Formats: sequence, structure tokens, C-alpha cells
Amino acid sequence: MVSEDDHLDQGRGGGLTTGEVARRLGVAPTTVRSWDRRYGLGPDAHTGGRHRRWTPADVARLERMCALTATGLPPAEAARLARTGMGAEPAPPPGRRAARAGGRVRTGLQLGGARQECRGLARAALRLDAVALDELLSAAIAEHGLVTAWTEVIMPTLQAVGRKWEGSGEKYVEVEHFLSWHVSGALRRCAPAPPAAGGRPGSTVLLACVPGENHTLPLEVLTAALAERGVPVRMFGAALPVEALVEAVRRTGPAAVGLWAQSRTTASRPLAQHVAAMEWGVRGARRQPAVLTLGPGWAGGQAVPGLPRPPGLAEALAALGAARPGDPRQGVTR
Repeated sequence: MVSEDDHLDQGRGGGLTTGEVARRLGVAPTTVRSWDRRYGLGPDAHTGGRHRRWTPADVARLERMCALTATGLPPAEAARLARTGMGAEPAPPPGRRAARAGGRVRTGLQLGGARQECRGLARAALRLDAVALDELLSAAIAEHGLVTAWTEVIMPTLQAVGRKWEGSGEKYVEVEHFLSWHVSGALRRCAPAPPAAGGRPGSTVLLACVPGENHTLPLEVLTAALAERGVPVRMFGAALPVEALVEAVRRTGPAAVGLWAQSRTTASRPLAQHVAAMEWGVRGARRQPAVLTLGPGWAGGQAVPGLPRPPGLAEALAALGAARPGDPRQGVTR
């Protein structure tokens, strides 16, 4: 959404508007305003009126603030250094060793050519900035749609955080948990409420992680995307026991079942084959659910012959839509 500031002629007051600065830094405008109010990191000069303009020196100070908070420094200390030590190397937080290469401190996530929104999410996650993170996630979903936001913004950021954690000696675990929790919340906020009736037998989709599997975010985004398309869906979350999965299929009579496995150690070919062979309905009109094996755990030797394994979110949506007979929305991936 374009703010009122963004409609003003930049040349009239000189410098950038708050909205333009926020986009350049990859943070929420409220974060920029908060740093101004709390830590005195606002523009040095006032141009008159209620709109504030940021000069290159002002922006450089905010960039310094972003870099310092990314190292783990508390915001107040980072702001003090940003105001008084623009040319100084940021001191590593107490009890931490900064990883150095060529004399430079490496604090950022490796995002390559990812969208600018990824960098904003990464910075907010490293700062543990809940307000900025929620705003940026909601903005990405609203602007790009759920499928594109997940594929091109959220997932690359999650992967970069995971690489940061794996390569830093067990540091940044809190960042990964923090980001995952807020992504989960954003997905729940954007998904419409399920139908009151819950879906009739033969029309619903059942989603669950296989036993021993606790990575639920991919299924959460699939749940939200199906709900967005009006498809009745039941999500059972992490590590659903075998007996519970079988009972859920018997009770609900789903048109399709999606089984998520992140790791090959949790993917179970016998389980997927058993669910695919299940029948439900009255005698003489028995039906079987379409079973999709979802996630990297089903790759290679764990692939189940005859069962589809969609490679991504859009493909999974299309396959699940096609598994619902007579659904006018089947195959829609948007």
C-alpha cells in the first residue's frame, strides 16, 4: 500500500519519504518511525510541515542500525553506536564471536538474487522484531498472493535462516523458531474460516504429517491456499500416529489425503500404500481417497509407485483440486 508520503514530490522537500526509506532498508515504516521516537534516529533537518525527509546521511545511519541489530546487539545499544560511531566496526555482542572473513563481519543471510522483501524479512527476523515481521509477511501475501508469497518470499527466507543456523554452530536457533512462528500466524490470518458444515464426505481434503515428522509449515501453507479456494480441508498437524490417521480417513471419507514427509527417515511407503488402499462409503458404492506424497522425504528410493508427488505448492493445489470430482475449481493454481 502506498502511503501518503509517497505521493509527495521528492524534490519539493529534498530527500526521501519515510515509506521510501523503509522500502530501501527492507523494514516496515512503523519500524523507522519507532527508531526515530525511541532512539533519536530521525532526520537531522526538518523541511517544514508534518512530513519528514531523509537525507543520504540519515539513511546511512539507519543502514548502520540495521547492520548492528543483525549482529544481535540490543536496539538501544545499536542506536547509540549508529549515532556516534558511523565509521567504526560493530563490536560483537557479549559472549559471541563474530565470524570474520577478509576482515569483515558476516552477519547477513545468504539470499542471492531473492526478492527485496526477503531481505526485509531476514532483517526483521534477525532483530526479533515481531511487529515488523508481521507487517512484512501480511504485505507480501496481500501484494503477491499466497502461492507467490510463499514460493518467492517466505520459503527463500526460511531456507536462508536454516542455512545460517546450520553454519553458525547452533546459533540463531531462536531466529528460526521466531520466523516460523510468525509465518504460521500469518498463514492463519490470511486463510478464510472453514465452512460451518465442515464439508461432505468425498469433497474434503485431509492433510497430515507422517509419524515422527514435525515440519508442519508446508502443510500449513497448503491448508491456507486450499481454504482460500473454498476447498474444505482438515489439517491434523505434526506426527499424526498411524492409528489416528487411519481412523481420521475412515471417519471423514476424504476425496484426497496429503501426507507430508520432510525426511526420508520418516517417509513410510507401507503407510502411504495402506491409506491409498482404504475404502469408505456404503456397500456397493465404496470409494478410495487419492493419496499424494508431499515433501522431499518421498524422493528417490522412498517414492511410492502409482502415487503422485507434486514438486511444489502450485502443483499440489492442482493435484488436490483434480482429485475432487465435479469441483468447478479443480486444477486452479492461480
